[in-house]
Amino acid sequence: MTAELTAASTTDPAVRAGREPPRLALVLGSGGVRSIAAVGVVDRLAREGVAPDLIVGCSSGALFGATIALGMTAEEALDAAMSLWSADLTQHRRWRAYPQMVAPRLAGFDEDFSLRDNRVIADRLRSAFGDARLESLAIPLRVAATDAITGRAVVLEQGSVVEALLASMAVPFLFPSVDVGGRRLVDGVISDPLPVAAAADAELVLTLGFEGTMPRRIDRASRLAAQATTALINNLMRARVEAARASGQRIVALELALERHVGLWETSALPYLLEAGRRSASLHLPRIADELLGQQACVAV
Repeated sequence: MTAELTAASTTDPAVRAGREPPRLALVLGSGGVRSIAAVGVVDRLAREGVAPDLIVGCSSGALFGATIALGMTAEEALDAAMSLWSADLTQHRRWRAYPQMVAPRLAGFDEDFSLRDNRVIADRLRSAFGDARLESLAIPLRVAATDAITGRAVVLEQGSVVEALLASMAVPFLFPSVDVGGRRLVDGVISDPLPVAAAADAELVLTLGFEGTMPRRIDRASRLAAQATTALINNLMRARVEAARASGQRIVALELALERHVGLWETSALPYLLEAGRRSASLHLPRIADELLGQQACVAV
């Protein structure tokens, strides 16, 4: 398998002829800490001489996709994740939010409302990514967000990495929307939880998506709301992927074999999830090899 895949990436007839080789995209959905599995996938593929030349990410998928696009090693990405991702990101309350909910007219409720502020997230993102810009990364990165006014999917390909990630992770009600180019943007999961359409120009798409877990018990209002939103997002993700396949996109869906439940903020599980990504890539190597070799056969013809 190693020789077969290495040959596919180093003796490509398209490369020898001076043409662009077939494009391989990695599309990452929202999944909290589980999204770091993408780093393990890329690390495992690299051993076979295969690398994506496009990363597309939504929410936490965009965050961990950015570490790949920036050229971080698996160890560097793990270190960055340990400092970036933690439950205290959601602990910084906006005390004005409560009077805004109770007395909206008096306290001035508007579209900028949020229960938490995003200053801690912004500071950590700047520490990790600095002034990096999407168009200047080692691997092109497309970040999925949602237009808060129209509800339409937005794909960011240029501009500040930090700004794009803040927008893609801006969960409505929890975090404030982010102004990008005059548009108010929020979490990409609302419009496209696994943005395969943003990689429509790729010859082959590897996806790593995560369906939300439905609440086991409905014993409070928040769980009732979570039940509805989780079902909506899961169904939207399935529908989007099926539509992409129906349109002719070639998709290999990567899956994680996890022996236990992992919480969204369970940073202690990051090394375990990284290794799970490597295992998933190994499991799907035969299919990926077939697809890549099939592309090259078409180019040769």
